[in-house]
Amino acid sequence: MDLSAFPQDFHFLRPAWLLALLPLWGLALWLARRRSRDGNWARLIDPELLPGLRLRASGDAAAASPWPWLGLAWTLAPLALAGPSWQKDVSTGYRAAAAWVLVLDLSPSMAAADLAPNRVTRARYAIDDLLGAARDARVGLVAFSDEPYTVAPLTEDVATVRALLPPLAPDIMPSPGDKLAPALRQAQTLLQRAGAKDERVIVLSDGFADPAAAFEAAAQLRSTGAALDVIGIGTRSGAPLSGAGGSFARDAQGQTVLTHLDVDRLQQLAAAGGGEYVDLADLPRLIAELQTRPESSGGAVATQGIQVEHWREAGVWLLPVILLLSALLSRKGWL
Repeated sequence: MDLSAFPQDFHFLRPAWLLALLPLWGLALWLARRRSRDGNWARLIDPELLPGLRLRASGDAAAASPWPWLGLAWTLAPLALAGPSWQKDVSTGYRAAAAWVLVLDLSPSMAAADLAPNRVTRARYAIDDLLGAARDARVGLVAFSDEPYTVAPLTEDVATVRALLPPLAPDIMPSPGDKLAPALRQAQTLLQRAGAKDERVIVLSDGFADPAAAFEAAAQLRSTGAALDVIGIGTRSGAPLSGAGGSFARDAQGQTVLTHLDVDRLQQLAAAGGGEYVDLADLPRLIAELQTRPESSGGAVATQGIQVEHWREAGVWLLPVILLLSALLSRKGWL
Protein backbone atom coordinates (compact mmCIF):
# COMPACT_ATOMS: atom_id res chain seq x y z
CA MET A 1 0.00 0.00 0.00
CA ASP A 2 1.74 3.14 -1.28
CA LEU A 3 1.55 6.05 1.19
CA SER A 4 3.53 8.54 -0.88
CA ALA A 5 0.38 10.29 -2.15
CA PHE A 6 -1.37 10.21 1.23
CA PRO A 7 -1.08 13.86 2.36
CA GLN A 8 -2.36 15.62 -0.76
CA ASP A 9 -4.79 13.07 -2.21
CA PHE A 10 -6.44 11.65 0.91
CA HIS A 11 -10.23 11.92 0.87
CA PHE A 12 -13.36 9.88 1.57
CA LEU A 13 -15.38 8.40 -1.29
CA ARG A 14 -18.59 8.36 0.79
CA PRO A 15 -18.09 11.10 3.41
CA ALA A 16 -21.74 11.01 4.51
CA TRP A 17 -20.93 7.95 6.63
CA LEU A 18 -18.81 10.19 8.88
CA LEU A 19 -22.05 11.69 10.19
CA ALA A 20 -22.60 8.42 12.06
CA LEU A 21 -19.58 9.05 14.29
CA LEU A 22 -21.25 11.55 16.63
CA PRO A 23 -24.33 9.44 17.51
CA LEU A 24 -22.17 6.33 17.92
CA TRP A 25 -19.76 8.14 20.23
CA GLY A 26 -22.68 9.50 22.21
CA LEU A 27 -24.22 6.03 22.49
CA ALA A 28 -20.94 4.49 23.67
CA LEU A 29 -20.54 7.20 26.32
CA TRP A 30 -24.12 6.79 27.50
CA LEU A 31 -23.76 3.01 27.78
CA ALA A 32 -20.47 3.37 29.67
CA ARG A 33 -22.03 5.71 32.24
CA ARG A 34 -25.24 3.70 32.53
CA ARG A 35 -23.54 0.32 32.94
CA SER A 36 -20.51 1.01 35.06
CA ARG A 37 -18.62 -1.68 36.95
CA ASP A 38 -21.33 -1.66 39.60
CA GLY A 39 -23.79 -2.91 36.99
CA ASN A 40 -27.42 -2.95 38.16
CA TRP A 41 -26.55 -3.82 41.77
CA ALA A 42 -26.35 -0.09 42.62
CA ARG A 43 -30.13 0.06 42.27
CA LEU A 44 -30.63 -2.70 44.85
CA ILE A 45 -27.82 -2.28 47.39
CA ASP A 46 -26.91 0.78 49.44
CA PRO A 47 -23.86 2.56 48.03
CA GLU A 48 -22.08 2.29 51.39
CA LEU A 49 -22.25 -1.52 51.36
CA LEU A 50 -21.65 -2.13 47.67
CA PRO A 51 -17.78 -1.82 47.71
CA GLY A 52 -17.53 -4.45 50.39
CA LEU A 53 -19.89 -6.84 48.60
CA ARG A 54 -18.41 -6.45 45.12
CA LEU A 55 -16.83 -9.62 43.70
CA ARG A 56 -13.29 -9.28 42.41
CA ALA A 57 -11.96 -10.81 39.24
CA SER A 58 -9.55 -13.72 39.50
CA GLY A 59 -6.27 -12.70 41.12
CA ASP A 60 -8.01 -9.61 42.59
CA ALA A 61 -7.30 -7.84 39.32
CA ALA A 62 -9.78 -5.22 38.29
CA ALA A 63 -12.05 -6.28 35.47
CA ALA A 64 -11.28 -4.63 32.16
CA SER A 65 -13.77 -2.09 30.85
CA PRO A 66 -15.07 -2.81 27.30
CA TRP A 67 -16.34 0.70 26.57
CA PRO A 68 -13.13 2.22 25.15
CA TRP A 69 -12.84 -0.74 22.79
CA LEU A 70 -16.49 -0.46 21.81
CA GLY A 71 -15.97 3.23 21.06
CA LEU A 72 -12.93 2.37 18.94
CA ALA A 73 -14.87 -0.26 16.95
CA TRP A 74 -17.74 2.17 16.39
CA THR A 75 -15.21 4.74 15.18
CA LEU A 76 -13.44 2.45 12.72
CA ALA A 77 -16.66 1.08 11.21
CA PRO A 78 -17.95 4.45 9.83
CA LEU A 79 -14.43 5.32 8.70
CA ALA A 80 -14.27 2.11 6.68
CA LEU A 81 -17.75 2.66 5.24
CA ALA A 82 -16.81 6.23 4.27
CA GLY A 83 -14.23 4.82 1.86
CA PRO A 84 -10.85 6.39 2.66
CA SER A 85 -8.75 6.70 -0.50
CA TRP A 86 -5.59 8.35 -1.74
CA GLN A 87 -4.51 6.18 -4.70
CA LYS A 88 -5.85 5.74 -8.23
CA ASP A 89 -6.14 2.57 -10.30
CA VAL A 90 -6.02 2.72 -14.10
CA SER A 91 -7.96 0.21 -16.19
CA THR A 92 -8.75 -0.27 -19.86
CA GLY A 93 -11.89 1.45 -21.12
CA TYR A 94 -14.64 -0.74 -22.59
CA ARG A 95 -17.46 0.06 -24.93
CA ALA A 96 -20.64 -1.76 -25.88
CA ALA A 97 -20.28 -4.38 -28.56
CA ALA A 98 -23.29 -3.09 -30.52
CA ALA A 99 -23.19 -0.62 -33.43
CA TRP A 100 -26.31 0.49 -35.32
CA VAL A 101 -26.41 2.52 -38.50
CA LEU A 102 -29.83 4.02 -39.24
CA VAL A 103 -30.48 4.65 -42.94
CA LEU A 104 -33.24 7.20 -43.58
CA ASP A 105 -34.99 7.53 -46.92
CA LEU A 106 -35.35 11.22 -47.92
CA SER A 107 -36.65 10.65 -51.42
CA PRO A 108 -39.59 12.82 -52.64
CA SER A 109 -42.09 10.06 -51.85
CA MET A 110 -41.33 10.40 -48.13
CA ALA A 111 -43.26 13.70 -48.14
CA ALA A 112 -46.52 11.80 -48.80
CA ALA A 113 -49.22 12.29 -46.20
CA ASP A 114 -50.81 8.84 -45.99
CA LEU A 115 -49.33 8.76 -42.47
CA ALA A 116 -50.12 11.88 -40.46
CA PRO A 117 -48.54 14.35 -40.72
CA ASN A 118 -46.32 12.74 -43.38
CA ARG A 119 -44.01 9.77 -43.86
CA VAL A 120 -40.72 11.48 -43.10
CA THR A 121 -42.00 12.89 -39.82
CA ARG A 122 -43.17 9.46 -38.73
CA ALA A 123 -39.79 8.05 -39.74
CA ARG A 124 -38.07 10.63 -37.52
CA TYR A 125 -40.35 9.60 -34.65
CA ALA A 126 -39.31 5.97 -35.22
CA ILE A 127 -35.63 6.95 -35.19
CA ASP A 128 -36.20 8.81 -31.92
CA ASP A 129 -37.63 5.60 -30.42
CA LEU A 130 -34.66 3.62 -31.68
CA LEU A 131 -32.25 6.13 -30.15
CA GLY A 132 -34.06 5.87 -26.84
CA ALA A 133 -33.55 2.10 -26.89
CA ALA A 134 -29.87 2.26 -27.90
CA ARG A 135 -28.59 2.17 -24.29
CA ASP A 136 -24.80 1.88 -24.63
CA ALA A 137 -24.80 1.02 -28.33
CA ARG A 138 -23.11 3.39 -30.75
CA VAL A 139 -25.48 4.80 -33.35
CA GLY A 140 -24.82 6.41 -36.74
CA LEU A 141 -27.23 8.03 -39.20
CA VAL A 142 -27.14 8.05 -43.01
CA ALA A 143 -29.71 9.85 -45.19
CA PHE A 144 -30.16 9.18 -48.88
CA SER A 145 -32.02 10.29 -51.98
CA ASP A 146 -30.04 10.28 -55.23
CA GLU A 147 -26.82 10.03 -53.14
CA PRO A 148 -26.06 9.03 -49.54
CA TYR A 149 -24.97 11.51 -46.87
CA THR A 150 -23.56 10.74 -43.42
CA VAL A 151 -25.57 12.81 -40.96
CA ALA A 152 -23.79 11.40 -37.89
CA PRO A 153 -20.93 8.89 -37.64
CA LEU A 154 -21.10 6.13 -35.07
CA THR A 155 -21.25 7.72 -31.64
CA GLU A 156 -22.50 7.07 -28.12
CA ASP A 157 -23.76 10.66 -27.95
CA VAL A 158 -27.39 9.83 -28.70
CA ALA A 159 -28.52 13.34 -27.72
CA THR A 160 -26.51 14.87 -30.55
CA VAL A 161 -27.96 12.46 -33.11
CA ARG A 162 -31.45 13.24 -31.83
CA ALA A 163 -30.80 16.97 -32.19
CA LEU A 164 -29.96 16.47 -35.88
CA LEU A 165 -33.31 14.86 -36.72
CA PRO A 166 -35.79 17.78 -37.00
CA PRO A 167 -34.37 19.38 -40.19
CA LEU A 168 -34.24 16.10 -42.11
CA ALA A 169 -36.78 16.25 -44.95
CA PRO A 170 -36.77 15.54 -48.70
CA ASP A 171 -36.58 19.24 -49.59
CA ILE A 172 -33.12 19.65 -48.03
CA MET A 173 -31.51 17.09 -50.33
CA PRO A 174 -29.36 18.51 -53.16
CA SER A 175 -31.02 16.32 -55.81
CA PRO A 176 -34.08 14.06 -55.85
CA GLY A 177 -33.71 10.32 -56.19
CA ASP A 178 -34.30 6.99 -54.51
CA LYS A 179 -31.08 4.96 -54.65
CA LEU A 180 -30.60 2.77 -51.60
CA ALA A 181 -27.53 0.75 -52.62
CA PRO A 182 -25.00 3.59 -52.17
CA ALA A 183 -26.45 4.30 -48.72
CA LEU A 184 -26.01 0.66 -47.70
CA ARG A 185 -22.39 0.75 -48.84
CA GLN A 186 -21.91 3.95 -46.83
CA ALA A 187 -23.35 2.20 -43.77
CA GLN A 188 -21.01 -0.74 -44.32
CA THR A 189 -18.03 1.63 -44.37
CA LEU A 190 -19.08 3.11 -41.03
CA LEU A 191 -19.44 -0.34 -39.49
CA GLN A 192 -16.05 -1.47 -40.75
CA ARG A 193 -14.40 1.43 -38.95
CA ALA A 194 -16.26 0.59 -35.73
CA GLY A 195 -15.04 -2.98 -35.31
CA ALA A 196 -18.09 -3.91 -33.23
CA LYS A 197 -19.24 -7.47 -32.62
CA ASP A 198 -22.96 -6.81 -33.08
CA GLU A 199 -23.45 -4.76 -36.26
CA ARG A 200 -26.86 -3.77 -37.58
CA VAL A 201 -28.18 -1.57 -40.36
CA ILE A 202 -31.76 -0.38 -39.94
CA VAL A 203 -33.40 1.07 -43.06
CA LEU A 204 -36.45 3.33 -42.79
CA SER A 205 -38.00 3.63 -46.22
CA ASP A 206 -41.16 3.36 -48.31
CA GLY A 207 -39.34 1.78 -51.24
CA PHE A 208 -36.35 2.28 -53.52
CA ALA A 209 -35.57 2.50 -57.22
CA ASP A 210 -32.49 0.25 -57.52
CA PRO A 211 -33.60 -3.20 -56.30
CA ALA A 212 -30.86 -5.26 -57.96
CA ALA A 213 -28.03 -3.11 -56.60
CA ALA A 214 -29.72 -2.78 -53.20
CA PHE A 215 -30.16 -6.53 -52.80
CA GLU A 216 -26.52 -7.05 -53.73
CA ALA A 217 -25.40 -4.45 -51.17
CA ALA A 218 -27.60 -6.09 -48.52
CA ALA A 219 -26.06 -9.49 -49.24
CA GLN A 220 -22.59 -7.92 -48.97
CA LEU A 221 -23.50 -6.52 -45.56
CA ARG A 222 -24.66 -9.95 -44.46
CA SER A 223 -21.41 -11.56 -45.62
CA THR A 224 -19.42 -9.23 -43.34
CA GLY A 225 -21.40 -10.30 -40.27
CA ALA A 226 -23.83 -7.38 -40.18
CA ALA A 227 -27.59 -7.76 -40.36
CA LEU A 228 -30.10 -5.51 -42.08
CA ASP A 229 -33.53 -4.74 -40.67
CA VAL A 230 -36.17 -2.74 -42.56
CA ILE A 231 -38.94 -0.53 -41.21
CA GLY A 232 -41.65 0.23 -43.74
CA ILE A 233 -42.87 3.84 -43.74
CA GLY A 234 -46.23 4.40 -45.42
CA THR A 235 -49.37 2.50 -46.33
CA ARG A 236 -50.27 0.06 -49.09
CA SER A 237 -53.11 2.29 -50.23
CA GLY A 238 -50.62 5.10 -50.77
CA ALA A 239 -51.00 8.85 -51.20
CA PRO A 240 -50.47 11.43 -53.97
CA LEU A 241 -46.86 12.26 -54.72
CA SER A 242 -46.00 15.91 -54.15
CA GLY A 243 -44.67 17.81 -57.13
CA ALA A 244 -43.07 21.17 -57.75
CA GLY A 245 -44.73 24.22 -56.18
CA GLY A 246 -46.64 22.16 -53.64
CA SER A 247 -49.03 20.60 -56.17
CA PHE A 248 -49.44 16.89 -56.77
CA ALA A 249 -47.25 15.21 -59.39
CA ARG A 250 -49.05 14.04 -62.55
CA ASP A 251 -48.14 11.51 -65.21
CA ALA A 252 -48.19 11.99 -68.99
CA GLN A 253 -51.94 11.43 -69.08
CA GLY A 254 -52.52 14.10 -66.43
CA GLN A 255 -53.40 11.59 -63.72
CA THR A 256 -52.23 12.15 -60.15
CA VAL A 257 -49.26 9.96 -59.35
CA LEU A 258 -49.72 7.83 -56.24
CA THR A 259 -46.87 6.49 -54.14
CA HIS A 260 -47.40 3.22 -52.28
CA LEU A 261 -45.48 1.40 -49.58
CA ASP A 262 -43.55 -1.27 -51.50
CA VAL A 263 -43.86 -4.00 -48.88
CA ASP A 264 -42.77 -6.89 -51.12
CA ARG A 265 -39.52 -5.21 -52.18
CA LEU A 266 -38.72 -4.13 -48.62
CA GLN A 267 -39.30 -7.66 -47.36
CA GLN A 268 -36.94 -9.01 -50.01
CA LEU A 269 -34.34 -6.47 -48.91
CA ALA A 270 -34.57 -7.60 -45.28
CA ALA A 271 -34.30 -11.26 -46.34
CA ALA A 272 -31.19 -10.49 -48.43
CA GLY A 273 -29.62 -8.71 -45.45
CA GLY A 274 -30.37 -11.46 -42.92
CA GLY A 275 -32.75 -9.31 -40.90
CA GLU A 276 -36.49 -8.80 -40.73
CA TYR A 277 -39.10 -6.42 -42.05
CA VAL A 278 -41.56 -4.63 -39.77
CA ASP A 279 -44.01 -1.82 -40.28
CA LEU A 280 -44.44 1.04 -37.82
CA ALA A 281 -47.02 -0.86 -35.80
CA ASP A 282 -44.48 -3.61 -35.07
CA LEU A 283 -41.64 -1.24 -34.20
CA PRO A 284 -41.81 -2.01 -30.43
CA ARG A 285 -41.18 -5.69 -31.15
CA LEU A 286 -38.11 -4.89 -33.25
CA ILE A 287 -36.80 -2.56 -30.54
CA ALA A 288 -37.21 -5.31 -27.93
CA GLU A 289 -35.23 -7.72 -30.10
CA LEU A 290 -32.49 -5.16 -30.75
CA GLN A 291 -32.04 -4.59 -27.02
CA THR A 292 -31.40 -8.29 -26.38
CA ARG A 293 -29.00 -8.89 -29.26
CA PRO A 294 -25.91 -7.11 -27.82
CA GLU A 295 -26.10 -9.23 -24.67
CA SER A 296 -25.79 -12.42 -26.73
CA SER A 297 -22.94 -11.23 -28.91
CA GLY A 298 -20.04 -11.60 -26.50
CA GLY A 299 -20.25 -8.54 -24.24
CA ALA A 300 -18.24 -5.36 -24.26
CA VAL A 301 -14.91 -4.91 -26.05
CA ALA A 302 -11.86 -2.88 -25.09
CA THR A 303 -11.54 0.63 -26.49
CA GLN A 304 -8.17 1.42 -27.98
CA GLY A 305 -6.35 4.39 -26.47
CA ILE A 306 -8.89 5.01 -23.70
CA GLN A 307 -8.17 4.27 -20.04
CA VAL A 308 -10.39 4.83 -17.03
CA GLU A 309 -9.10 6.06 -13.67
CA HIS A 310 -10.88 5.33 -10.40
CA TRP A 311 -9.95 5.80 -6.76
CA ARG A 312 -8.81 2.72 -4.86
CA GLU A 313 -10.77 2.21 -1.65
CA ALA A 314 -8.58 1.60 1.42
CA GLY A 315 -11.38 1.01 3.93
CA VAL A 316 -10.95 -2.74 3.52
CA TRP A 317 -7.70 -2.56 5.51
CA LEU A 318 -9.70 -1.56 8.59
CA LEU A 319 -11.83 -4.70 8.48
CA PRO A 320 -9.33 -7.02 10.27
CA VAL A 321 -9.09 -4.57 13.17
CA ILE A 322 -12.89 -4.25 13.35
CA LEU A 323 -13.30 -8.04 13.32
CA LEU A 324 -10.70 -8.46 16.05
CA LEU A 325 -12.42 -5.88 18.24
CA SER A 326 -15.78 -7.56 17.61
CA ALA A 327 -14.34 -10.87 18.75
CA LEU A 328 -12.96 -9.33 21.94
CA LEU A 329 -16.21 -7.51 22.70
CA SER A 330 -18.15 -10.77 22.37
CA ARG A 331 -16.46 -12.10 25.52
CA LYS A 332 -19.01 -13.25 28.05
CA GLY A 333 -19.74 -10.71 30.72
CA TRP A 334 -18.33 -7.62 28.97
CA LEU A 335 -21.62 -6.25 27.71
